[in-house]
Amino acid sequence: MSDTKSGDDKTLSVTPKKTLTLKRPGLEQGTVRQNFSHGRTKSVVVETKKRKFSLPGDKPEPVAPSVFTPKPAAAAPAPAVQEAPKAPPPPPERSGMVLNELSRGEMEARRRALEGSKAREIEDRQRAQEESKRRAEEEERRKREREESARRQAEEEARLQTEAESRRRAEEEARRRAPQAAELATVDEEEEVKPRRPGGAGAGAPLRRPATPEVARPAKPAKGEEDRRRGKLTLNTALSDDDARGRSLSSMRRRQEKFKRAMHNEPREKVMREVILPETITIQELAQRMSERAVDVVKFFMKQGQILKPGDVIDADTAELVASEFGHTVRRVAESDIEEGLFNIADRAEDLVSRPPVVTIMGHVDHGKTSLLDAIRNANVVSGEAGGITQHIGAYQVEKNGQKITFIDTPGHAAFTAMRARGAQVTDIAVLVVAADDSVMPQTIESISHAKAAGVPIIVAINKIDKRDADPQKVRAELLRHEVFVESMGGEVLDVEVSATKGTNIDKLLETILLQSEVLDLKANPDRTAEGAVIEAKLDKGRGPVATVLVQTGTLMPGDIIVAGNEWGRVRALVNDRGEHVPEAPPAMPVEVLGLQGTPQAGDRFAVVNNEARAREITEYRQRLAREKAVAKHAGQRGSLEQMMSQLQTSGLKEFPLVIKGDVQGSIEAINAALEKLGNDEVRARIVHAGAGGITESDVSLAETSGAAIIGFNVRANVQARAAAAAAGIEIRYYSIIYNLVDDVKAALSGMLSPERRETFIGNAEILEIFDITKVGKIAGCRITEGKVERGAGVRLIRDNVVVHEGTLKTLKRFKDEVSEVPVGQECGMAFQNYEDMRVGDVIECFRVEMVSRTL
Repeated sequence: MSDTKSGDDKTLSVTPKKTLTLKRPGLEQGTVRQNFSHGRTKSVVVETKKRKFSLPGDKPEPVAPSVFTPKPAAAAPAPAVQEAPKAPPPPPERSGMVLNELSRGEMEARRRALEGSKAREIEDRQRAQEESKRRAEEEERRKREREESARRQAEEEARLQTEAESRRRAEEEARRRAPQAAELATVDEEEEVKPRRPGGAGAGAPLRRPATPEVARPAKPAKGEEDRRRGKLTLNTALSDDDARGRSLSSMRRRQEKFKRAMHNEPREKVMREVILPETITIQELAQRMSERAVDVVKFFMKQGQILKPGDVIDADTAELVASEFGHTVRRVAESDIEEGLFNIADRAEDLVSRPPVVTIMGHVDHGKTSLLDAIRNANVVSGEAGGITQHIGAYQVEKNGQKITFIDTPGHAAFTAMRARGAQVTDIAVLVVAADDSVMPQTIESISHAKAAGVPIIVAINKIDKRDADPQKVRAELLRHEVFVESMGGEVLDVEVSATKGTNIDKLLETILLQSEVLDLKANPDRTAEGAVIEAKLDKGRGPVATVLVQTGTLMPGDIIVAGNEWGRVRALVNDRGEHVPEAPPAMPVEVLGLQGTPQAGDRFAVVNNEARAREITEYRQRLAREKAVAKHAGQRGSLEQMMSQLQTSGLKEFPLVIKGDVQGSIEAINAALEKLGNDEVRARIVHAGAGGITESDVSLAETSGAAIIGFNVRANVQARAAAAAAGIEIRYYSIIYNLVDDVKAALSGMLSPERRETFIGNAEILEIFDITKVGKIAGCRITEGKVERGAGVRLIRDNVVVHEGTLKTLKRFKDEVSEVPVGQECGMAFQNYEDMRVGDVIECFRVEMVSRTL
């Protein structure tokens, strides 16, 4: 790299190829080498202008340029760097010219740039040499691998040829031993071989040997196929330039077997299978399960006159017919089969042991059920209930005389009928509490019906015998009317007179329960997986979904995987009725279970499964069924003509949307059942969403979208929900007693009812004469025949007992004066609003219309 100028320039040189020059003052030129990728470089000429500053009046003096000779780079190798030539002698001085010179720092920077450029060139050269060396080694290694692969392939082909030769010799020996076909076989199987023996006594004699059968000696592959077969597919061969891929040994073996079957016309051996058929299956899946080709199954359908594709879905009956035609056996399964073996597992008699009885306390409101249980448990339960009314199902276990008894307290008022029914389903003995001063009431009769439907024995506890107006004998007599025959009156039902407040005969009641349980001989197997029922479920803020369950058989322990209704989970902890963590829950023990994925429904059965996979499968199946039922319930299907007419009639139905949140699932279910009974053909309550847990911001958003009101039963809204409700103008009502909730909703529905139109008769008038007055119209001269006529009231014009017009009066005059009313017997003039077709003899009926508000 060099720059040359005119003879006036001072030339600086470092190497023969790279020279630096000095130009005239004010303009400098130089070159800079640019480096690019892949070792490419480029030289660029750079010009720099410099200005000489001088004071006015000063005479420029000639300045001799200084010559700088850089030292050679120390890092560069000897061959690559040549020694710099000596600087040329300075030219003769010239007067009147000022030469520009480089400073020492600029010369040092240029020297460093030149040294760096040389070092980079050396590094690039070394890198290229190493790369070429590495490529040569890689090519050599690939060559060795290809040779090794070819050698192995040749050995394998030689081995296969040896096996074929030995197999041919064995077949030839077998044919030679056959007496009838020995000669014919010799002619057919021998051929003359052209090559001669290489020297010796027998040189030149032809070689005669049996011919190799076509199946045992395949034709020599072509060059391209030989290249394709050579070597196995390895990472190196795949990344190499050679795209050849070798055939595997198994593939070659299958190919030979296929040739052999083709030569001997041997059909493939058919394998008969047991095909598992679900409720629906695609043709492709059916063919795979039968190990048949999907084309063959489609051909079968075409023979039957059906054009189907492999992706089409067929039912189980059709699939069974197809599988039978192909010679396979069939086993039908259904989606519900995943629940098989989940419940009702039979136990051996020798494994059963005695268990505590499960007792349900039932009866009417305020007959002392919870107070009786309070006296039994020696704990104050009723004080924690709103208004002294049990709002939930409580399950407790007490121990008397060394024997345990499990009690289930069911609510008493009418809204909890379904909850009482569930209590009767899981119980062994029903204790019917009847107040001695109140006798048999409607919910007492309901409780008797539930107990009889569940087939459990009844023990009558006549409570409140300490009251002054108590009459136990009256209670016994009224129970006879409902087919409850107590022992004192010749029946089999045990009865005990107790007082919950005084604690009278509590021990006698417990002894009676234990006696009845001995008669029932209650047993269960504790050494098996647990089964039971969900008594109650709620969403706790700190613990998540919590379910109160009653273990009916087996033993429930922490770590078990349970399925309860549509939810599943691994048991994290078991808590008894006193709030203590227990290591296990034997049969007939109520516990709270923590660890479920969601809140199950009260009354759902639960069971322990082996693994999480089956638990998920069961719950997904149940959730899918629940969704399908919900869709079928709300689907707007057209249905029959009668259904369409009924929908048209109820199109004017007014709905009161509600979002209900409660503390436990059982209360929500009871509220839903109570609200569904409200309403008529004109108005009804529509529950948009109901769930357990506190009121959240999402509930407010749902209520805002659907225009619903929010009802909280024993729950409260969080701060975000309250702020969102205030911003959206949504009302949140809180309740702790279900009576007040139902009454308020009933009042709201009553307000939505259209008022009733009530008509009151006032009087009749007979038209005697018609007067036609200019600018006024027709005036009817009338006489009041019955009652009176009032101005502003509604009137009807009746002709021949047929109403021809209904409207209002325009004017009511007596003589020339406007009057408010005209009594019976007097005459007056009347004119109708926008109607003048009046005739003599018509009757005018006057009436008053009142709008009366309605209630449910």
